[in-house]
Amino acid sequence: MDMKDLYAIGDVARRTGLSVSAVRYYADAGVVTPAATTPAGHRLYDVSAIARLELVRTLRELDAGLDEIRRVLAGEATLRELATTHLALLARQEARLRSRRAVLSAIVRQDSTAGQVMLMHKLVGMSDEERDRLIDDFWTEVTTGWEPPERMVQWWRAARPELPEQPTAAQLEAWIELAELVRDTDVRQAVRRELQEACTTGAGPLMTSSPMLDSLEAGAAIGQPVMDAARGQVPPDSPEGRAIADQWMGWLTGIFATPDAPGLPDTPEFRVQTADHMLAGAEWDRMPAEGPFERYMELVAAVVNGPPEQFPYEWLAAALRASAVPAP
Repeated sequence: MDMKDLYAIGDVARRTGLSVSAVRYYADAGVVTPAATTPAGHRLYDVSAIARLELVRTLRELDAGLDEIRRVLAGEATLRELATTHLALLARQEARLRSRRAVLSAIVRQDSTAGQVMLMHKLVGMSDEERDRLIDDFWTEVTTGWEPPERMVQWWRAARPELPEQPTAAQLEAWIELAELVRDTDVRQAVRRELQEACTTGAGPLMTSSPMLDSLEAGAAIGQPVMDAARGQVPPDSPEGRAIADQWMGWLTGIFATPDAPGLPDTPEFRVQTADHMLAGAEWDRMPAEGPFERYMELVAAVVNGPPEQFPYEWLAAALRASAVPAP
């Protein structure tokens, strides 16, 4: 294209993909003016003006305003600055869209009333401090009126629904359900009864005693190699699988050890029996949450990270069975 050439407005419209009326509008708005005008008053554009119009079209498609475009064309702002501004705007728009999608999905799922819709919209817009306060109020009420073990209370309170900066719609839906759950007075009372019974009746006092909680904390560390091995597809009957099974049994048999009793004997029969318990645990883990406390923990995990990684009970069962046979 010869730089000296001038083009009529119809040609400019075809080259830029804009309508003739749009080219006129940008000229009248002082965004891209024609290079010349014929004696008859027809507007003529050079290649520089055409290039500017093509940029205008692109920026408009990216939702840039005329004032912003004028500043870019005048050299008062860079494209990088404009892009940075619009990225921030898009991030806010995306957040609003995710919030709306979460509320709409909840409406469809629950057949919500107008009042519930207003509440859900408010829940989605809560600040971090407001969410923390709601959870703190929940646990304060649940643990009031009885004396739960302090370390258990710390564990319960530590499971908090911390939304990431850019939550997905699924995370927002989980937060809506969780917030409605913890606001429910009946749910609070049910969780209090559930946890009080679990901690104070039957084997509860033993299982929540300080030595047992120490063992359970150690068990969490022992479980990590199991998850790593299963994720890495380590054969359960390999030397590494046997070492992990030995480590697990060392922890398990020592749980009930006292200064007067060495704990449970580690025998091949006990390993096979433990493997059976692992398979039963796998079946139990696949069952949907029954009580409100279990549902609370599921929703917290969904808000924070999405569905939690399942413990590989089957892999551990296979490793325990393989380790029950003497090594060659």
